[in-house]
Amino acid sequence: MPIRVLSESVASKIAAGEVVERPASVVKELIENAIDADATEIKIRIKDSGKHLIEVADNGIGIPAEELQLAVSRYATSKISSAEDLQRISTLGFRGEALASIAAISYLQISSRSKHEEVGAKLIVEAGKIISRKKAGLPVGTRVLVENLFVNVPARLEFLKSDMTERRHIARLITRYAMAYPHIRFNHLDRNKKVLQTSGNGNRREVMAQIYRLDLAKQMLEISFRDDSLTIEGLISPIEFSRSNRKEIVFFVNGRWVQNIALSSACVNAYHTYLMVGRYPTALLFLSIMPGEVDVNVHPTKAQVRFRGKNRVFSAVTRAVRRTLLAYSPVPSITPSIWHSYNQTEQRDPLDWHFAHDIESKESAIQITQPSEIGAHLSQLEITEKKGLPLLRSIGQIGATYIVAEGPDGLYLIDQHAAHERVLYERLMESINKKGTSQLLLEPEVLDLNLEDTILLRKIMPALNTIGFQIEEFGKTVFRIRAVPGQLAHVDPLGLIHSALEQSGDGKQFLRPEKEKMLIARICKGASVKGGQVLSKEEQSKLLRDLESCQNPRTCPHGRPTMIHLSVDLLERQFGRRGSR
Repeated sequence: MPIRVLSESVASKIAAGEVVERPASVVKELIENAIDADATEIKIRIKDSGKHLIEVADNGIGIPAEELQLAVSRYATSKISSAEDLQRISTLGFRGEALASIAAISYLQISSRSKHEEVGAKLIVEAGKIISRKKAGLPVGTRVLVENLFVNVPARLEFLKSDMTERRHIARLITRYAMAYPHIRFNHLDRNKKVLQTSGNGNRREVMAQIYRLDLAKQMLEISFRDDSLTIEGLISPIEFSRSNRKEIVFFVNGRWVQNIALSSACVNAYHTYLMVGRYPTALLFLSIMPGEVDVNVHPTKAQVRFRGKNRVFSAVTRAVRRTLLAYSPVPSITPSIWHSYNQTEQRDPLDWHFAHDIESKESAIQITQPSEIGAHLSQLEITEKKGLPLLRSIGQIGATYIVAEGPDGLYLIDQHAAHERVLYERLMESINKKGTSQLLLEPEVLDLNLEDTILLRKIMPALNTIGFQIEEFGKTVFRIRAVPGQLAHVDPLGLIHSALEQSGDGKQFLRPEKEKMLIARICKGASVKGGQVLSKEEQSKLLRDLESCQNPRTCPHGRPTMIHLSVDLLERQFGRRGSR
């Protein structure tokens, strides 16, 4: 096949495939253009998850009428003029590909008026072809209307996620920029319903209060770090607040939202010994660095960056976050005993659950300072295949996480979190099968969510109501919990819902036939006793009795083992007693 130059339309579609991955990509490019245009107000209107309509209007400096047609041409930009400018980029856009890429795969209408002109202009482009251009009376600023996205690349539509997922991506993007630019008024409408409206008064906590819980916005810790060429500012969550994923660790580099695993890890490392394993902070951090020290021309989406001195940058992030935590939090005690660190974890855990009302002192558990002595040969151990459990007698705890129990055939190590998950799961399933009643709360609990979790909760609310919750909408992003499943009457209902939301992904799995079982398993994970929580002797014994009564006591609902069995035969061989007499 001979080599040939691709046509302009084919080249534009290829470029569009890199720039426009989904509707949220269009919103991102248009918002960044508005910010570069010094807008103080940005309005975003979405219909059909952005596939049929995306409208972004701003009150920025506008585009001169004679340059409007040039604005939708490939590699046309006002941000740079030479290769040297790539070393000192200070704007969000610079490649000159966004509008051209969007126009190549949609119906695009762009209307703009420069602040230096009395009359604006309107340009209509369909699948990369200019249809019309005319003058129009317009306010100062720019309005871009994108309809029928991917109209000429229908295969791309097939790879988009559900409407709910695409709306969440858009909402997440807008909330990120609203927090990063609190001096700009953002107005987000989805299907003509107000999703977000900020005041633009520059108060970042006020914006965060709309997106996250009010108590979190109030208690976020401020970071301020400076050295010769790097400034780090922003907000991080105190150790009392944590999540089960890294989604809320957000970085802006020179005003640009970037996704960088190393930066995220640097932030998480700063919380080492403060948060339990598998828990992550909420962080909104802004890095200002000399333009020559960071390469933003890595990918057409401009969501990835590379640092010249990456180790220095990552180290600075860890130090800045750690210093802030130390300024607001006590230094954890490190001693040969494992109990100090675990006790701190216990105090922070917002979902603590107790088996007995009268909790004994923490000294009731056995203190074993070298648990590695028991775990040296765990790889050789196997769990017997029989379903039932023998009668077990609690001896104590190891690491405030594992219960040591004696049985007629040896020693058992029980993971208290996994075991309690199994107990709660089977009780809830039995309650549902027997049409168990819900437990009405004396006073309804008010649940104030961020925008993404609001969308997700609406999606999984039918499944929650099926298993015994009674949840009703109480406002735009506010819900009221009136009842919980009877088996969870003594558990914090707000914590249960937050835990379910954190572990629910995009919620699509709850549309399947086994949705109740999957949802119950996730709720039980959040409601069960945690590793690192000291249990009294009575609580240990009660957990063992409850586990013995389970139909499948040897695994948690997610398939993880609840126990390890060390038989008497194995112990005799390990201690060299077999055959010694």
